[in-house]
Amino acid sequence: MGSITRLCGVPVGGYPEAMEITLSGKRALITGGNSGIGAAIATELAKAGAKVAINYVRHPEIAQRMVEDIQQAGGEALCIEADVSKSESVARMFTKLDDAWGGIDILVNNAGIDGVKADSWDVELKDWEEVINIDLIGSFYCAREALKRMVPQKSGVVLSTTSVHEVIAWTGHSAYTASKASLSMLTKTLAQEAAPYGVRVLALAPGAIKTAINENVWSNAESMQDLLEKIPLRRIGEPEEVARIAVVLVSDVASYMTGRTVFVDGGMTDYPDFAHGG
Repeated sequence: MGSITRLCGVPVGGYPEAMEITLSGKRALITGGNSGIGAAIATELAKAGAKVAINYVRHPEIAQRMVEDIQQAGGEALCIEADVSKSESVARMFTKLDDAWGGIDILVNNAGIDGVKADSWDVELKDWEEVINIDLIGSFYCAREALKRMVPQKSGVVLSTTSVHEVIAWTGHSAYTASKASLSMLTKTLAQEAAPYGVRVLALAPGAIKTAINENVWSNAESMQDLLEKIPLRRIGEPEEVARIAVVLVSDVASYMTGRTVFVDGGMTDYPDFAHGG
């Protein structure tokens, strides 16, 4: 598998060469890495030369097939089962990574669910807590284990997937919005703590991306049209468009970035309704 991803094609002006990204030799773990955005990130990191560990909690056959595809393309990969909402399971996952590769350089906190839709006064507590436990607490468990390893080695990147809903309310999904907003502030705090040790912590916030989790929206003409009116670029995003930005953020190209959320949302957080006046 190729170890270099080009950002720019042909050198322009007086620059001596095109900017390039290589993650050769980097050890990466992607939680929730066998579907949707997580799968796209795992694939793009591998294309850039990283060793990729694909975490899954269901469908091991998909994770194993991804590993085989990466290996057949010349890359290095493995898959690890773990429930990120359980600290013991997360600890075992990182121990397996230590045994296999001797540590970690890149953590992508991607595992997450949006949960059962219900107004806050009607939602079952178990459903609300499940979202918080996976999306927020699970991300903390994984970041904690990663930072235990990155801080002593004085290098590493933690990248967490949040959402446009860290800043945009979403009726019926209070646990999801609360978890993503909290994960944004957790990112800033972890970045502040880890910066003196050369470790960067960032968040990546997708907008409407075409994955299985929202197929009920993009597969329906009426709901899709309603969605597109919320996006200035007037199209839904592809997982690879998020994944390519993830590659940039975990690479040395973004070496002076930490403690911030990068939005990949087609302009959704630009509040398109205000294009016609307020």
